[in-house]
Parts: sequence; C-alpha cells; structure tokens
Amino acid sequence: MVQWTSAVGAPALARQLQAQQPRPAGPGTRRPPAYRALADGIRLLVLEGRVPVAARLPAERELALALAVSRTTVAAAYEALRTEGFLESRRGAGSWTAVPAGNPLPARGLEPLPPESLGSMIDLGCAALPAPEPWLTRSIQGALEELPPYAHTHGDYPAGLPTLRRMLAERYTERGIPTMPEQIMVTTGAMGAIDAICHLFAGRGERIAVESPSYANILQLMREAGARLVPVAMAEGLTGWDLPRWRQVLRDAAPRLAYVVADFHNPTGALADEDQRRQLVDAARSAGTVLVVDETMSELCLDEGTDMPPPVCAFDPAGSTVLTVGSASKAFWAGMRIGWVRAAPDVIRSLVAARAYADLGTPVLEQLGVNWLMGTGGWDEAVALRREQARRNRDEMVTALRRELPDWEFEVPHGGLTLWVRAGGLSGSRLAEVGERVGVRVPSGPRFGVDGAFEGYVRLPFTVGGPVAEEAASRLAAAARLVKTGVTTGTEAPRTFVA
Repeated sequence: MVQWTSAVGAPALARQLQAQQPRPAGPGTRRPPAYRALADGIRLLVLEGRVPVAARLPAERELALALAVSRTTVAAAYEALRTEGFLESRRGAGSWTAVPAGNPLPARGLEPLPPESLGSMIDLGCAALPAPEPWLTRSIQGALEELPPYAHTHGDYPAGLPTLRRMLAERYTERGIPTMPEQIMVTTGAMGAIDAICHLFAGRGERIAVESPSYANILQLMREAGARLVPVAMAEGLTGWDLPRWRQVLRDAAPRLAYVVADFHNPTGALADEDQRRQLVDAARSAGTVLVVDETMSELCLDEGTDMPPPVCAFDPAGSTVLTVGSASKAFWAGMRIGWVRAAPDVIRSLVAARAYADLGTPVLEQLGVNWLMGTGGWDEAVALRREQARRNRDEMVTALRRELPDWEFEVPHGGLTLWVRAGGLSGSRLAEVGERVGVRVPSGPRFGVDGAFEGYVRLPFTVGGPVAEEAASRLAAAARLVKTGVTTGTEAPRTFVA
C-alpha cells in the first residue's frame, strides 16, 4: 500500500532549500555539518507546510544532483529525519514526509490559533481584529427582527439575499461606479469569492499572475486548485506595482487570471496610485487576462490626508475585465464570513450557476446583519472604531519593534493591518519556528512568496497593542537572539500572558 499522497520533485525542493538563509554562527559556535543543515532545512519546510505531510521526497541521488552535494550527505540527512520522526521510508516505496507523534499538523496557510492556546501564545499569525462592539450585537439583533419572512423559505439564495445585493450595488454607485444588483454575488467570505472565481476561470494547469509577495492563504488556495502561479515583484517600498514587469508578464505568460490587492496590500501595506490602476486594467484588457481585485482592506485607511485613488473597477465599469472582491472580514469582523463579487451580469450568472455544486449559498442571518449595518449607518460607525483601534495598535507595535529590534527594517503603511518586516538578516522560517517556542506566533516570509522567496522576512499584523504589543516585541527579540546563536531547540516554554 502506497503511504504517500503527493510528491515533490528534486528541482522544486532544491529551490526551496537554497532560498533558506543559513543559520548565522554565533560567537564561539561552529556551523552544523552539511547533512544536519539539510535535515534542518527539510524539517522547516515540513513544519511550515510548504512541503506537505505524506509527500514523497526525491531519491537520494536525484536530490544530491539538484543540490550539488554528495549522496552520502543526503542519505545522512534522510536518516536524521527518520530518527526524529519527520520521514518514513519503505523499500520499493521511497521516503515520505511525516510529523512526530504529538506534533500538530503544519498548516498550508495562516489558520487562526486554537482558542485554548491564547493564554500562553501571542498570535501574530492572523491579520484580523476582535469584533467592534456594540455593533456586532446590534447587527445580530437587527437581523433577528428581519429574519421571520426568510424563515418561511428554503433559505438557499445562491446569488445572495436580494436586499443585500441591492445594498452593495448602491454603495458601489455612491463611490462613483454605477452598479446593478445583477452585478453582485454574495459569498462566504472573500476566500469563497476567489475560490469560485478560480474554479470558473482557471482550470488545473492555468496560469495565474500574482503579486510577489502576496496573501498566503490565497496563494495556497490557488495551488490547491492546480494553478500555475506566475509571480510579479512589487515595486520598492510602499509605492505599489511595478507596471513594466506587469506588462511583460501579461504579454509573455498570458495568464488567464491575475490577482492583486491595490488598497493597503497584504502583506506589504502598499497603496497603488490612480495611474497604476488605470495602466494595469488597460494591460489586462489587452492581454485578455481577467483581473481579480481584492478590496478587503480598502476601508482601512488609517492616516488623515492619505489620497485614496478610485477603485480599480472604476476603470472597467462594466466589469468585463475587473472582478472586484469585497468582504466584511477586515473592515468589520472575520466571524461574519460575508464577502461579495462585483462583475458583469453574465459573469455573476455563471458564478451563481456553478455554486450549485459548491456551497449553495451564504448564511441568511449574517447577510441580514451586514445589510442592517449598512442600512442604518452602523457600518460606517463600526469601521471608524476599527480604524481607530488599528491606528493605535500600529503605532504601539511600531514603537515596541523599534525599541526591541532596531535592526529590523520596515516602512509604516498608511492603512491595512500588516507590517512587512526585513528581519535583520535572519531566516524568517527559523524565527517562526523558535517564536512558537517562546510564545509568539508569526508567519515567515516564504509563506507569502513562490518557491521559497522572502526567507529574510516576517509579516507582523498590528492586531494587538499596548502591553501585548510590547510583550510580543520582547518575545520576538528573544527568538531573534536564539536564532543568532544557533539555539533552535530546547527553548523554555512560554509563560502565560494576560492583557
């Protein structure tokens, strides 16, 4: 019986391993043997989910050739991984990745931390804030008052509740983009929207152009759908997109889809300007590429005086080239799980028709809650609270990081929820691994790239503030010291921290 469920080729594994920065040698320490470094590199890839559990690894000879090392080195690394429980082998079936008993399965994306871990772990993995009360409670109370008529129906609305579709269309129209309800489909979060778009437009093997870096969970969703990701580097700092690179990729690779975050990009925080938006839409239209624009951060402008450009769909009002995805998750609360797509009516009809084979529809009560918020002014008041909280958290996190880790580099974005941090020459993967042991959970840079890119980065969402932000920075500094000295095992357990 075959024990592995997928396979990783020698060239792909070699690229990911070679992208990892070697562990810096601390004072008086020696570099680990080559086999040990190789074993550690593979173990990190497994722990981060970038090489799946139960994935068949290349034969020793193949990996040795790809890495330009001796077969003996690879054989010794594989044996070390078997001893530690990260590899299983059987004659005639090869070797495949595993996790030791008692270890949690690694995540392929950025899943929320289990609630039982919150007492001892500061979670900087999930870029989402607690609900802005009292508006969550009021929205559910308002939804319950509107629920009785819907309770007498079957409850399945594949396109979304007509009242919420009208509300969303009106809000786009108020922003200067005339929109009909027929151009809106309500989804189960932004992830549900993008999953539906990928299945409709990009079958297995299709190319999808993505920003580099980009949102980790979306990248993984596209990989699972069988897409071939084509990375396009972001411009320097917070300046948005590199249009010459985008034009070249759209012309040469002819991707079926392109996925971008124009407003306070996740993870960098960049804001694309009006001219960049116009040029990218024109380039996508010329190439026949469908441009999927993620607007989930668009309402989180934190600094007064920031010039907010028109939405990307303003340059394609009919929705034939630009498919806009919105969500209540970042601006209001992730627990609502309400997202939406704005596109041409024929695209919406196709998405709705395909939904019969997926989730049939989005929960009615949550749709009524969002509709109540938007219809009563509660949404705008709740978003104002959200901006105030995020602004305060951002400033406190920045102050704490600059005090505890002055050699870490980042630019402070004018909105969104994330800092993209160059970690002072350290490996982001090793920081993530050691961070969990000292009580702070942080995603490493390679999760936001393709084939091991951004090893020297971590993403830090400013979802905590005050004493918790200070403690998070202190724990990150402790993790950095351990990585610098080469101590990545046997660190002390995190202490319980209550804000």
